[in-house]
Amino acid sequence: MALAPGEDLLRQLAPQVLGAVVRRYGHFDTAEDAVQEALLAAARQWPAQGVPDNPRAWLIRVAARRLTDLLRADQARRGREDTVAAWPVPAPGPATDDSLVLLFMCCHPSLSPASQIALTLRAVGGLTTTEVARAFLVPEDTMTRRITRAKKSIKDSGVPFGLPPSAERAIRLAAVLRVLYLVFNEGYVGTTGPTLQRVELSTEAIRLARLVRRLLPEDAEVTGLLALMLLTDARRAARTAPDGTPVPMDEQDRRRWNRAQITEGVALVSEALTRGDPGPYQIQAAIAAVHDEAARAQDTDWPQIMLLYEVLLAQGDNPMVALNHAVAVAMVRGPEAGLALLEPLGTDDRLAADHRWHTARAHLLELSGDLAAARAAYLSAAAKTMSPPQQRYLHTRAARLA
Repeated sequence: MALAPGEDLLRQLAPQVLGAVVRRYGHFDTAEDAVQEALLAAARQWPAQGVPDNPRAWLIRVAARRLTDLLRADQARRGREDTVAAWPVPAPGPATDDSLVLLFMCCHPSLSPASQIALTLRAVGGLTTTEVARAFLVPEDTMTRRITRAKKSIKDSGVPFGLPPSAERAIRLAAVLRVLYLVFNEGYVGTTGPTLQRVELSTEAIRLARLVRRLLPEDAEVTGLLALMLLTDARRAARTAPDGTPVPMDEQDRRRWNRAQITEGVALVSEALTRGDPGPYQIQAAIAAVHDEAARAQDTDWPQIMLLYEVLLAQGDNPMVALNHAVAVAMVRGPEAGLALLEPLGTDDRLAADHRWHTARAHLLELSGDLAAARAAYLSAAAKTMSPPQQRYLHTRAARLA
């Protein structure tokens, strides 16, 4: 692990901190990962903010906080069976995957849509409260209260464990699909943790999407979501460099993309689009298909992607869609046109603290030739993300422009 200035002190403290964390909490392997992240945080922060009065205690505190997040994620997965067992078991019937049943139960109509999604991400997806909060772009304490209230509502409802009747499934389906979408995204681009991708989450989301499609094969949005996941996940092998940092799509080795998944995804989205007015998952899948079917980055049909994002924008207020549309406009009409759309989005509270807006702005500024502003934007993006691989990538991009 490469450390920033002060590395001698950090190397000296590393074994002491690891020993202290292991003695206090156990879980050697997980503690080692947590300490590594604490050391990286110190290497980033101390040169700018100064070494704390008690650096050893600072490192132990940061490592303990991260260890708690890692253990919660692991315990949530293993605790799924306990959650299931706590609910009443129905009379024997057709075999159904418990994860799918739990998914629909967490999306009970007595909960608000936001609470349905948050609870399912914790109970089924195994995400930590911090990760769920970032997925919703809300403070962590707000999400903690939301999840606690949702758990109590489910417990008080007395609903038996099982799939809802057919008449209720459509009501819960929108929340179920949103949950799977967010779980997949957290697995594909992890907001925290030492690695960019958390394959177990994206794989689980695809598995559950297949189960939902088996249950509702005629629903075009279910099919569209599965297609979107497959077309996006198909690029997984080419998305990271050997050191774990992200590789932009235009620089990826497309020979490493999963052609079987692309073929299946294209077939699914083509099938879904024949069933009337397309919903947001079908449109996003169509955008992913345009990317995946381009043999080279320069062959990408950006005008079509731009138009597809405009259809998405017309369907609802989504700041990330607006951000992606601005990037597509830049690829069609030039970086200045994209920046003109991107800059106003920085005043949106849902994006102001998100590294993705700063990253997109840095990229377009770089394309426009304003290298000093691009470098500053890359550094701002690095300060906003909690993902060490993303931070390394953004610092590398900024260093190239120094």
